[in-house]
Amino acid sequence: MNTHVILVNENDEQIGLMHKLEAHQKGILHRAFSIFIFNNRGQLLMQQRALDKYHSGGLWTNTCCSHPIANELTEVYAHKRLIEEMGISCDLTAVSKFIYKAELENGLIEHEYDHVFIGYCDDEPVINENEANAWKWMDIDALKKDININPTLYTAWLKLALDQLINSLTMEEIKIDSLTIS
Repeated sequence: MNTHVILVNENDEQIGLMHKLEAHQKGILHRAFSIFIFNNRGQLLMQQRALDKYHSGGLWTNTCCSHPIANELTEVYAHKRLIEEMGISCDLTAVSKFIYKAELENGLIEHEYDHVFIGYCDDEPVINENEANAWKWMDIDALKKDININPTLYTAWLKLALDQLINSLTMEEIKIDSLTIS
């Protein structure tokens, strides 16, 4: 398990390392990634975070999210974490990057330079129960509606990363690309 995060400036240039919990306590900008996996019907694979996570436990979020490790490309580590958390493997494509800051429970602060990746897979996940409590496929329109009705059921970064994804790709592109799943 990765206990340190990569501290970055607003240009995503590494400026140091810090223990993950300390970075979240102090709200220091660090590198992260969010992965969105779609099936051939254009549905998003969602994960419910493990209940005992030190923040956002039990909340629904995108397929996989984490922090890259030092001396490894973000794209490479993102693929490894997808396998570790959800037990699936597929090609990932970087679609956007953005910075956000959000106050969480327990006085913690997410301040991340988030790299957003998209992938396509029809495989049924085999979740790592240390990372995820449950999973489901969800239509984007239904997800957006439920986030508006029940925002406290979802992670802070999901709402922001989903907007980044939607601004980067149209649903038609997601559905067309998903038809190429082998």
